[in-house]
Amino acid sequence: MDNHHLNGRRALITGGASGIGAATAEALARAGADVAIADIDAIAGQATAAALRAHGVATTFVPLDVADEADWERAVATVIETLGGLDVLVNNAGIERSSLLIDQPIEDLRRMFDVNVIGTTLGIKHAFRVMKPGGPAGQGGAIVNIASVAATIVFPGIAGYSATKSAVDRITRIAAAEAGKLGYGVRVNCVCPGLVPTAMGMKLAVDCAAMGLFPSPEEAVAGVVQLTPSGRLGAVADIAEAILFLCGDGARFVNGTSLSVDGGMGS
Repeated sequence: MDNHHLNGRRALITGGASGIGAATAEALARAGADVAIADIDAIAGQATAAALRAHGVATTFVPLDVADEADWERAVATVIETLGGLDVLVNNAGIERSSLLIDQPIEDLRRMFDVNVIGTTLGIKHAFRVMKPGGPAGQGGAIVNIASVAATIVFPGIAGYSATKSAVDRITRIAAAEAGKLGYGVRVNCVCPGLVPTAMGMKLAVDCAAMGLFPSPEEAVAGVVQLTPSGRLGAVADIAEAILFLCGDGARFVNGTSLSVDGGMGS
Protein backbone atom coordinates (compact mmCIF):
# COMPACT_ATOMS: atom_id res chain seq x y z
CA MET A 1 0.00 0.00 0.00
CA ASP A 2 1.32 3.44 -0.93
CA ASN A 3 1.16 5.56 2.21
CA HIS A 4 2.12 8.66 0.24
CA HIS A 5 -1.00 8.75 -1.91
CA LEU A 6 -3.47 11.58 -1.36
CA ASN A 7 -6.25 10.35 -3.62
CA GLY A 8 -9.51 12.15 -2.93
CA ARG A 9 -7.94 14.78 -0.67
CA ARG A 10 -8.16 18.52 -1.14
CA ALA A 11 -5.10 20.65 -0.36
CA LEU A 12 -4.51 24.38 0.03
CA ILE A 13 -0.93 25.62 -0.35
CA THR A 14 -0.13 29.22 0.58
CA GLY A 15 2.67 30.94 -1.28
CA GLY A 16 1.97 28.32 -3.94
CA ALA A 17 2.79 30.44 -6.97
CA SER A 18 6.52 29.72 -7.03
CA GLY A 19 9.48 28.15 -5.28
CA ILE A 20 8.82 25.59 -2.56
CA GLY A 21 5.09 26.29 -2.72
CA ALA A 22 4.82 25.49 -6.42
CA ALA A 23 6.96 22.36 -6.02
CA THR A 24 4.72 21.27 -3.15
CA ALA A 25 1.59 21.79 -5.23
CA GLU A 26 3.10 19.61 -7.95
CA ALA A 27 4.14 16.89 -5.48
CA LEU A 28 0.71 16.75 -3.82
CA ALA A 29 -0.99 16.71 -7.21
CA ARG A 30 1.19 13.81 -8.38
CA ALA A 31 0.11 11.97 -5.22
CA GLY A 32 -3.53 12.37 -6.24
CA ALA A 33 -4.69 15.48 -4.36
CA ASP A 34 -6.84 18.22 -5.78
CA VAL A 35 -4.92 21.42 -5.21
CA ALA A 36 -5.75 25.05 -4.44
CA ILE A 37 -2.85 27.45 -4.93
CA ALA A 38 -3.08 30.57 -2.78
CA ASP A 39 -0.80 33.54 -3.24
CA ILE A 40 -0.66 37.32 -3.19
CA ASP A 41 0.83 37.18 -6.72
CA ALA A 42 -2.25 36.47 -8.83
CA ILE A 43 -0.46 36.34 -12.20
CA ALA A 44 2.14 33.77 -11.11
CA GLY A 45 -0.42 31.84 -9.06
CA GLN A 46 -2.84 31.52 -11.96
CA ALA A 47 0.00 30.41 -14.24
CA THR A 48 1.08 27.70 -11.79
CA ALA A 49 -2.51 26.50 -11.41
CA ALA A 50 -2.96 26.46 -15.19
CA ALA A 51 0.20 24.37 -15.63
CA LEU A 52 -1.15 21.77 -13.21
CA ARG A 53 -4.56 21.75 -14.86
CA ALA A 54 -2.85 21.05 -18.19
CA HIS A 55 -1.74 17.75 -16.67
CA GLY A 56 -5.27 16.83 -15.65
CA VAL A 57 -5.10 17.96 -12.01
CA ALA A 58 -8.19 19.52 -10.41
CA THR A 59 -6.63 22.85 -9.50
CA THR A 60 -7.81 26.31 -8.58
CA PHE A 61 -6.15 29.60 -7.67
CA VAL A 62 -7.32 31.74 -4.77
CA PRO A 63 -5.91 35.21 -4.01
CA LEU A 64 -4.68 35.36 -0.43
CA ASP A 65 -2.77 37.82 1.73
CA VAL A 66 -2.07 35.50 4.64
CA ALA A 67 -1.88 38.39 7.11
CA ASP A 68 -5.51 39.37 6.32
CA GLU A 69 -8.15 37.38 8.20
CA ALA A 70 -10.96 38.31 5.81
CA ASP A 71 -8.83 36.95 2.97
CA TRP A 72 -8.47 33.66 4.85
CA GLU A 73 -12.22 33.39 5.35
CA ARG A 74 -12.83 33.97 1.65
CA ALA A 75 -10.06 31.65 0.51
CA VAL A 76 -11.09 28.70 2.67
CA ALA A 77 -14.75 29.09 1.67
CA THR A 78 -13.74 29.20 -2.00
CA VAL A 79 -11.62 26.06 -1.70
CA ILE A 80 -14.45 24.13 -0.04
CA GLU A 81 -16.92 25.32 -2.66
CA THR A 82 -14.60 24.64 -5.60
CA LEU A 83 -12.87 21.41 -4.54
CA GLY A 84 -15.58 20.04 -2.25
CA GLY A 85 -13.65 20.11 1.01
CA LEU A 86 -10.32 20.74 2.71
CA ASP A 87 -8.11 17.96 4.07
CA VAL A 88 -4.59 19.42 3.85
CA LEU A 89 -3.19 22.89 4.54
CA VAL A 90 0.42 23.80 3.81
CA ASN A 91 1.29 27.14 5.43
CA ASN A 92 4.21 27.91 3.12
CA ALA A 93 3.89 31.67 2.52
CA GLY A 94 6.70 33.60 4.16
CA ILE A 95 9.11 36.48 3.73
CA GLU A 96 12.69 37.14 4.80
CA ARG A 97 14.22 40.58 5.25
CA SER A 98 17.83 40.44 6.36
CA SER A 99 19.41 43.01 8.63
CA LEU A 100 22.04 43.36 11.30
CA LEU A 101 20.33 44.07 14.60
CA ILE A 102 22.04 47.43 14.85
CA ASP A 103 20.33 48.47 11.60
CA GLN A 104 17.03 46.55 11.90
CA PRO A 105 14.15 48.51 10.29
CA ILE A 106 11.19 47.99 12.59
CA GLU A 107 8.73 48.04 9.68
CA ASP A 108 10.55 45.04 8.17
CA LEU A 109 10.38 43.21 11.48
CA ARG A 110 6.65 43.89 11.82
CA ARG A 111 5.98 42.71 8.26
CA MET A 112 7.86 39.45 8.84
CA PHE A 113 5.83 38.79 11.97
CA ASP A 114 2.61 39.67 10.11
CA VAL A 115 3.28 37.21 7.29
CA ASN A 116 5.29 34.44 8.96
CA VAL A 117 3.66 34.29 12.39
CA ILE A 118 0.21 35.86 12.08
CA GLY A 119 -0.26 34.35 8.61
CA THR A 120 0.56 30.86 9.87
CA THR A 121 -1.63 31.28 12.94
CA LEU A 122 -4.60 32.44 10.87
CA GLY A 123 -4.15 29.47 8.56
CA ILE A 124 -4.26 27.04 11.47
CA LYS A 125 -7.25 28.84 12.97
CA HIS A 126 -9.38 28.67 9.85
CA ALA A 127 -8.28 25.16 8.89
CA PHE A 128 -9.24 23.92 12.36
CA ARG A 129 -12.65 25.56 12.05
CA VAL A 130 -13.50 23.78 8.82
CA MET A 131 -11.67 20.46 9.36
CA LYS A 132 -12.91 19.61 12.86
CA PRO A 133 -16.06 17.55 13.41
CA GLY A 134 -19.09 19.69 12.59
CA GLY A 135 -17.07 22.02 10.34
CA PRO A 136 -17.86 22.56 6.66
CA ALA A 137 -15.21 19.97 5.70
CA GLY A 138 -15.39 18.01 8.95
CA GLN A 139 -13.13 15.06 8.10
CA GLY A 140 -10.02 16.06 10.05
CA GLY A 141 -6.80 16.42 8.14
CA ALA A 142 -3.17 17.48 8.18
CA ILE A 143 -1.51 20.88 8.50
CA VAL A 144 2.14 21.40 7.61
CA ASN A 145 3.76 24.71 8.53
CA ILE A 146 7.02 25.83 6.93
CA ALA A 147 9.57 27.02 9.46
CA SER A 148 13.29 27.14 8.62
CA VAL A 149 16.74 25.95 9.61
CA ALA A 150 16.94 29.54 10.88
CA ALA A 151 14.85 28.34 13.83
CA THR A 152 17.54 25.83 14.82
CA ILE A 153 20.89 27.55 14.14
CA VAL A 154 22.64 30.82 14.96
CA PHE A 155 23.41 32.78 11.80
CA PRO A 156 24.13 36.53 11.72
CA GLY A 157 21.92 38.94 9.82
CA ILE A 158 18.64 37.05 10.20
CA ALA A 159 17.61 37.67 13.82
CA GLY A 160 14.09 38.80 12.95
CA TYR A 161 13.49 36.00 10.47
CA SER A 162 14.88 33.44 12.93
CA ALA A 163 12.53 34.75 15.61
CA THR A 164 9.50 34.37 13.34
CA LYS A 165 10.43 30.83 12.29
CA SER A 166 11.13 29.82 15.89
CA ALA A 167 7.61 31.05 16.64
CA VAL A 168 6.21 28.86 13.85
CA ASP A 169 7.82 25.83 15.48
CA ARG A 170 6.25 26.62 18.88
CA ILE A 171 2.84 27.41 17.38
CA THR A 172 2.94 24.08 15.53
CA ARG A 173 3.44 22.10 18.73
CA ILE A 174 0.73 23.93 20.63
CA ALA A 175 -1.70 23.60 17.72
CA ALA A 176 -1.12 19.84 17.64
CA ALA A 177 -1.72 19.62 21.39
CA GLU A 178 -4.95 21.62 21.19
CA ALA A 179 -6.23 19.61 18.20
CA GLY A 180 -5.56 16.36 20.01
CA LYS A 181 -7.04 17.48 23.32
CA LEU A 182 -10.22 18.77 21.67
CA GLY A 183 -10.69 15.89 19.23
CA TYR A 184 -10.29 17.83 15.98
CA GLY A 185 -8.69 14.91 14.16
CA VAL A 186 -6.05 17.20 12.66
CA ARG A 187 -2.30 16.52 12.78
CA VAL A 188 -0.03 19.59 12.82
CA ASN A 189 3.67 19.42 11.97
CA CYS A 190 6.30 21.72 10.54
CA VAL A 191 9.25 21.43 8.18
CA CYS A 192 12.53 23.31 8.66
CA PRO A 193 14.16 23.67 5.23
CA GLY A 194 17.80 24.52 4.78
CA LEU A 195 18.91 27.15 2.27
CA VAL A 196 17.24 26.55 -1.11
CA PRO A 197 18.28 28.56 -4.19
CA THR A 198 14.90 30.19 -4.71
CA ALA A 199 14.65 33.93 -5.28
CA MET A 200 14.32 34.44 -1.51
CA GLY A 201 17.24 32.16 -0.72
CA MET A 202 19.57 33.84 -3.19
CA LYS A 203 18.56 37.29 -1.97
CA LEU A 204 19.77 36.23 1.47
CA ALA A 205 23.20 35.49 -0.01
CA VAL A 206 23.29 38.92 -1.65
CA ASP A 207 22.17 40.59 1.58
CA CYS A 208 24.81 38.77 3.64
CA ALA A 209 27.51 40.14 1.35
CA ALA A 210 26.00 43.64 1.48
CA MET A 211 26.04 43.51 5.30
CA GLY A 212 29.76 42.69 5.23
CA LEU A 213 29.29 39.17 6.60
CA PHE A 214 30.87 37.55 3.52
CA PRO A 215 33.07 38.99 0.74
CA SER A 216 30.54 38.06 -1.95
CA PRO A 217 27.17 36.30 -2.44
CA GLU A 218 29.04 33.31 -3.88
CA GLU A 219 31.13 33.00 -0.73
CA ALA A 220 27.99 33.31 1.39
CA VAL A 221 26.52 30.32 -0.44
CA ALA A 222 29.81 28.45 -0.10
CA GLY A 223 29.78 29.17 3.64
CA VAL A 224 26.32 27.60 3.96
CA VAL A 225 27.40 24.56 1.94
CA GLN A 226 30.44 24.18 4.18
CA LEU A 227 28.13 24.05 7.22
CA THR A 228 25.96 21.38 5.57
CA PRO A 229 27.06 17.74 5.96
CA SER A 230 25.30 16.80 2.71
CA GLY A 231 27.63 19.21 0.92
CA ARG A 232 25.05 21.05 -1.16
CA LEU A 233 22.11 23.42 -1.01
CA GLY A 234 18.61 21.99 -0.85
CA ALA A 235 16.34 21.72 -3.87
CA VAL A 236 12.67 22.64 -3.89
CA ALA A 237 11.85 18.98 -4.57
CA ASP A 238 13.70 17.94 -1.39
CA ILE A 239 11.39 20.09 0.68
CA ALA A 240 8.23 19.23 -1.26
CA GLU A 241 8.76 15.48 -0.80
CA ALA A 242 9.12 15.94 2.97
CA ILE A 243 5.90 17.97 3.05
CA LEU A 244 4.17 15.25 1.04
CA PHE A 245 5.26 12.66 3.59
CA LEU A 246 3.81 14.67 6.48
CA CYS A 247 0.52 15.10 4.62
CA GLY A 248 0.09 11.39 3.92
CA ASP A 249 -0.89 8.30 5.87
CA GLY A 250 2.74 7.26 6.22
CA ALA A 251 2.97 10.04 8.81
CA ARG A 252 -0.30 9.14 10.56
CA PHE A 253 1.45 8.95 13.96
CA VAL A 254 3.73 11.95 13.37
CA ASN A 255 2.25 14.93 15.16
CA GLY A 256 3.44 18.12 16.81
CA THR A 257 6.97 17.77 15.54
CA SER A 258 9.51 19.65 13.45
CA LEU A 259 11.18 17.81 10.55
CA SER A 260 14.56 19.23 9.57
CA VAL A 261 15.18 19.03 5.83
CA ASP A 262 18.49 20.85 5.82
CA GLY A 263 21.16 18.35 4.80
CA GLY A 264 22.28 18.20 8.43
CA MET A 265 23.04 21.92 8.74
CA GLY A 266 21.02 22.25 11.93
CA SER A 267 22.40 19.09 13.55
